[in-house]
Amino acid sequence: MAGKAKFRFEDLEIWRKSVEVGIKLLDIADEVEKKRLFRFADQIRGAALSMSNNIAEGSGSRSRKEFNQFLNIARRSTFENANMLFILQKRDLISIEQKEYLLVELDTICRMISGFQKTLRG
Repeated sequence: MAGKAKFRFEDLEIWRKSVEVGIKLLDIADEVEKKRLFRFADQIRGAALSMSNNIAEGSGSRSRKEFNQFLNIARRSTFENANMLFILQKRDLISIEQKEYLLVELDTICRMISGFQKTLRG
């Protein structure tokens, strides 16, 4: 019987956190889609998935420099998600409380990515 597959990214707290927040954003996208705002929902989904996808993809890199490039993309996606939250709230598609909670979560991810990038450079 073969052993359980294990990927490097599974041990990364930044990946786990980005999945957790990404799922919350996907839930919002599902609600936005119910209002027939399909392009908006697709944009949210893409940005939400980009954080964890780029961390996972980068973890398979053969060099620290390449991994760092994927982390940069993941970090930029946190900013895209933050921007989306401001727009969602201004359009009354999410509450101020939802926006504020998720902004704190995104800021945490952003700081975690930056800290991890420092370890890759060192």
